[in-house]
Amino acid sequence: MKRWMDGYCRMLDFLMAGALAVMVAMVFGNVVLRYAFNTGITVSEEVSRWLFVWLTFLGAVVAMKDHGHLGVDMLVSRLPDAGKKACVVIGQVLMLWVCWLVFSGSWDQAWLNRDVPAPTTGWSMGAFYFVGVVFAVSAAVFLLYDLWRVLSGQLQGDALVMVKDSEETAEFDALQARLAEEDRLAAQGRNAASGAAPGPEAGKR
Repeated sequence: MKRWMDGYCRMLDFLMAGALAVMVAMVFGNVVLRYAFNTGITVSEEVSRWLFVWLTFLGAVVAMKDHGHLGVDMLVSRLPDAGKKACVVIGQVLMLWVCWLVFSGSWDQAWLNRDVPAPTTGWSMGAFYFVGVVFAVSAAVFLLYDLWRVLSGQLQGDALVMVKDSEETAEFDALQARLAEEDRLAAQGRNAASGAAPGPEAGKR
């Protein structure tokens, strides 16, 4: 499951990078054409707006998976594990309810506007609203996965605090986790090397 989620988020990263590149090219190109040649790309503004909306929602999905959304952990971080679990479960259930609201509203709008063309491109406006459906389904899957990990006891201690007060705190915690993992791998390498090295008695024989 985690491998599938990681692959899905990597795909979203590529899509967001492509969308951002297209946005920059179209907006910058439109400015150059307008001021240098007194012309422009007709669909530039509309396509850029659509890409920006999709980019925002897809980025929110990736942040949901990485627990990158900011929150207030001043109280939760001081609770015992039982209190942290209770807060996580309540929070996940509430967010699942919000995902349902986003899903139902976006689905209704996408269905109602499926035959409504966009003013410039002529694309279906249903595709514009469908990003809410993609976000709601993806976020709900990640929330259910985290909820299952909490209820099955896979998350303990500080891992139960799934929000951070600031981006600096989140980056610092990620750096600490990476350094701890590097130290663990280095210790394993040293143990393996010492176990494989022949002792003095083996050299005499």
